[in-house]
Amino acid sequence: MAAVTGRPIDVYTWTTPNGWKIPIMLEECELPYSILPVNIGKNEQFAPEFLRISPNNKIPAIVDHDGPGGQPISVFESGAILQYLGRKTGRLYPADERARVAVDEWLFWQVAGFGPMLGQTHHFTIYAPEKVPYAIERFTAEAKRLYGVLERRLEGRDYLAGDFSIADIATLTWAKLHFKQGVEIATLPNVARWLERVLARPAVQRGLAAM
Repeated sequence: MAAVTGRPIDVYTWTTPNGWKIPIMLEECELPYSILPVNIGKNEQFAPEFLRISPNNKIPAIVDHDGPGGQPISVFESGAILQYLGRKTGRLYPADERARVAVDEWLFWQVAGFGPMLGQTHHFTIYAPEKVPYAIERFTAEAKRLYGVLERRLEGRDYLAGDFSIADIATLTWAKLHFKQGVEIATLPNVARWLERVLARPAVQRGLAAM
């Protein structure tokens, strides 16, 4: 498929697992984009101008100046952005309904569970000013459970839902930080092989290096 051209898409993001998803997708789709850093360490996500684009004050968000009908559109929430870009380009998000349902299942599994639970694991084990044993134990145990789900899903599969898709992009940016989540990747051979496979993709590497 030929590259999709047009005006660069504005990407409001930062160097976090959710923030990396969108540059990776844009690289995979060969869409032009401009990175507009939102330094969450300096609370820039609470700036009024960013609030107009992302009502939840969270990165990432985009503004596509060539949106539906040729008019600009802003999109917030990483899962919604991935779906939008997939529909826009016809890439990494299948048109067939049965195949799309499978991708959506694993995309929503990531945005509703895998990402938030691993984020809590990061917070309580690394960033919390006070170590709370109950919280550390609870979220580390849930992280390991979710990795077990991922390990079983990848048994006999190269990717989460058929071909490489937005579900893999959403999941890989969190899974590549397994060493921060109390998870021994050596005990998860299917996850390890999948992670090596997806991180070897040139577009993934370019997206991760975009900031």
